[in-house]
Amino acid sequence: ALVSSRMAANDGEEEATVSLVDVLEEDEELENEASAVLGGSDSEKCSYPEGYVKRQALYACNTCTPKGGEPAGICLACSYKCHEGHDLFELYTKRNFRCDCGNDKFGEMECKLFADKEKVNSGNKYSHNFFGLYCTCDRPYPDPEDEVPDEMIQCIVCEDWFHGRHLGCVVPDCVELQEMICESCMNKTPFLWNYAAHIAGNIIYFFLLPFSITKVSPCKGEEDVKVEVENDEEEKKIKNENPKSPVEEKVLTVDFNEETEGSSEEGSCSGCRLREMKSSGKSRTLQGAVFWPSAWRTKLCTCTDCKVLYADVGVSFLTDEMDTVLAYENKGKSTEQAEQAGGAEGRDPLMSALNNLNRVQQLEIIHEYNDMKTELKDYLQRFAAEGKVVTPEDIRQFFEQQQSRKRRRANAGQYFCS
Repeated sequence: ALVSSRMAANDGEEEATVSLVDVLEEDEELENEASAVLGGSDSEKCSYPEGYVKRQALYACNTCTPKGGEPAGICLACSYKCHEGHDLFELYTKRNFRCDCGNDKFGEMECKLFADKEKVNSGNKYSHNFFGLYCTCDRPYPDPEDEVPDEMIQCIVCEDWFHGRHLGCVVPDCVELQEMICESCMNKTPFLWNYAAHIAGNIIYFFLLPFSITKVSPCKGEEDVKVEVENDEEEKKIKNENPKSPVEEKVLTVDFNEETEGSSEEGSCSGCRLREMKSSGKSRTLQGAVFWPSAWRTKLCTCTDCKVLYADVGVSFLTDEMDTVLAYENKGKSTEQAEQAGGAEGRDPLMSALNNLNRVQQLEIIHEYNDMKTELKDYLQRFAAEGKVVTPEDIRQFFEQQQSRKRRRANAGQYFCS
């Protein structure tokens, strides 16, 4: 899945020791991420009748709509029911999208879950993501030809994914900086540069040309954040060749954390926050992607004029708190927690069965369950390695194999007298 996560360490580095607790915690974290992404979408019903869904998990089928044809997206349920065994691209989540499965883009194929669909969904927006390509480099992910450890980060406006090294800025480590807008989208919404100069986090760049970045520490609560750099070999060569010629020093200071005074009350144009920001004279370099702190959207002005401005450039969703990926993931987590709570109240058949067994039987059941869980994890790992979607039929096949092995073990333990 395309998630913003650090890649593995370089092969040349010593392999770190990992404890069983670390493995279990990482496994639980991955399960939580998956349930958060998929939990907000219905795995049984096609989402088409819901119209243009505010946010949902999406896939593109390379088998049915390969590169060279028209791009199309399918919902979670259709990826299971209608495209079983197909070559799918996982698109994470996208906003305001209606399932295309079975429409004219798929030729003679019909959706098995909801066949009565319009020929096309004119309100859908597509990109090269629907052909398995990402970033300004227009490459697949994972990229077998890319040996540079990097991370993929999604722009919240165009919803494309970018390599950190292709964003034109330093990628911060702080969790407070949760959302990113790429440079292209910033230039298409130029008023956001004004907001960036006031609320997008303090970063101060000090560097010598030529240079290489060695440290970045933009953390919440610091008035100034520095990016420390060191001269590279080329700069040392310049110094050796001409020791009297000073190396050009560039200093860029960007003040982002200052809270801007002014009203952003809905319908009030007299206290337009954006207008006050423009008149303050504060600015920043109009270059590179911008990382925004938590709850930054609440600082956007919602006066009448600004609402018209957002609509004109197609970013009205920025003022909708439920548009964020975080809100969608929280919805998925809440759904899962509600289901788990229901099981705790006595609707979980496994827990009910365990309560009726003695201590020895309970231990045997738990032992068998742990063995099954390990084997299932290994079984599913093969699908992850090949980038395939796990279907209900695959799960049924796994449990049939489990049942067959169980019968063989039972028969092996039987002895007969002649």
